[in-house]
Amino acid sequence: MQFRIRKTTIEGLVEIFPSFFEDERGLFLESFNTKSFEEAGLPTHFVQDNQSFSKKGVLRGLHFQEAPFAQGKLVRVVSGKVLDIAVDIRPESPTFGKYESFLLDGLQHNMVYIPEGFAHGFVALEDTIFTYKCTHIYDKSAERGIRWDDEQLGIDWGISDPIISGKDQLLPTFREYFEAATAARR
Repeated sequence: MQFRIRKTTIEGLVEIFPSFFEDERGLFLESFNTKSFEEAGLPTHFVQDNQSFSKKGVLRGLHFQEAPFAQGKLVRVVSGKVLDIAVDIRPESPTFGKYESFLLDGLQHNMVYIPEGFAHGFVALEDTIFTYKCTHIYDKSAERGIRWDDEQLGIDWGISDPIISGKDQLLPTFREYFEAATAARR
């Protein structure tokens, strides 16, 4: 697998641009190759693959799992287009509370590796099939989230009236989540 990596301003968060081959018959690309990922210093141990379909305007997130069930994710769009967001929620990180955004496009075939310790979300800019590989199995008891419209994070989702699930509308703010998590550890 040949690909180009774009490092971001946040340690461990990278965008991946795989090579693809297109001709009159269609298109071929390798979306994952253990040897190529190892050589690039990327994780290779994934234990679960997920796929979702989102209609244009659907916003999902910001979601994560707490340790010991934290998940790294390799995310990509099969068809459609999303604005993908990864927020650094590692308290010891110099970029704690910062985020990066990526335009993932089914025609461009780019992917993002999001390490453990990040909240993740996306908004579908078109009807979209979204897929992601996870480094840890889903565990409902460890599932957490932060409000998509948190003022402290200041994320520009590029959409004014997204379609949000009832569950995501009830998520705490960034500050509320970390105040509660700190209090629980005492």
